[in-house]
Amino acid sequence: MAQKRDYYEVLNVSRNAGDDEIKKAYRKLAIKYHPDKNPDNEEGEEKFKEATEAYEVLRDAEKRSRYDRFGHAGLEGMMGDGYDYSNFEDIVGDIFGDFGDLFGFGTSSRRQRGPKRGRSLQYDLQVSLEDVILGTTTTIDVPRLETCSTCHGTGAQADSKPETCPECFGRGQVTRTQGFFSMSRTCPRCQGEGRVIPNPCNECNGQGLVRKVRQIKVHIPKGVDTGAKIQMRGEGEAGVNGGPPGDLFVMIHVASHDLFERENYNLVTNAKISFPQAALGTTIEVPTIDGTVKLTVPSGTQFGERLRVPNQGVPHYNHYGSGDLIVEIQVETPTNLTEREKELLRAFVQVQQKEGNEEHSGFFDKLGDLFNVHDDHDEKKDR
Repeated sequence: MAQKRDYYEVLNVSRNAGDDEIKKAYRKLAIKYHPDKNPDNEEGEEKFKEATEAYEVLRDAEKRSRYDRFGHAGLEGMMGDGYDYSNFEDIVGDIFGDFGDLFGFGTSSRRQRGPKRGRSLQYDLQVSLEDVILGTTTTIDVPRLETCSTCHGTGAQADSKPETCPECFGRGQVTRTQGFFSMSRTCPRCQGEGRVIPNPCNECNGQGLVRKVRQIKVHIPKGVDTGAKIQMRGEGEAGVNGGPPGDLFVMIHVASHDLFERENYNLVTNAKISFPQAALGTTIEVPTIDGTVKLTVPSGTQFGERLRVPNQGVPHYNHYGSGDLIVEIQVETPTNLTEREKELLRAFVQVQQKEGNEEHSGFFDKLGDLFNVHDDHDEKKDR
């Protein structure tokens, strides 16, 4: 696959070119390379497509900003599978306005009457963290245009069919000559279609398409995250004149969870333990998405320390393995101690201080102060 050229180079403009300069540059190339002006010229058609794609990006502020920062890679997901040149008429209106028809760049009968791909759609889907970790299939309701089942897309009643437009004789354009000049405009009767429907279908009013709400099953792969895009080919709107349907892009949004936070492919939660458990070590049960697991807490574990449970996080998207479950330890300070409990803790503090355990002396000084405060508070209550 050939590497794309720089869009500014394609239009032969500087990177700080204004909108008018970009528009003029594209107009010049469009006139030179348009397929209607260069029939059976593949090289000219490719240059026309290249210029059209460059203009489509540089005329859009958001796309241009992303392109300036990240190059072609920054446009992934914004341009679909490639530029839809069947929608060239939208750019023609921007570039040539009403004069497009005068120069032969109006609605080409070949382009309008030929097959045209249906419009692609986007659906925003919120899923739970459980769905992301375990994987699931859900059903969504998608409103879209579908081929009319009554007329099968012709737009005409069963006892009739489209007829060649008597105004333009099927060309889609009418031409008027004044002296040395010939001017072509879109046919006002058939709107460039080259045909008219004398007896329109009652179901679709001659459009050939009807709006329906279709239920579509979507598989949520394990490990996806917010911003992931699932492409469902052919599930967009129906094409016109036998053209293929567009695609459906399902944008994933993962809802927040009460117990877990996601850090890349790891899950983070917290567990509360008592001071003796932290000091002596213990084994506790911690929650996972679909159950519990046992976690060994080493002796001397500190407040805020993070312990890992391997392979209990989020599955790697499109790869083997999973992240870890990270458990943040919270050591609870005891309250409402009995006299016996206070007596034992004071003795513990005195032993630590007497042995001169410098590593913990500061902590146990504070612990002693804490119990003195509790005693003062209790005495005041007794009074």
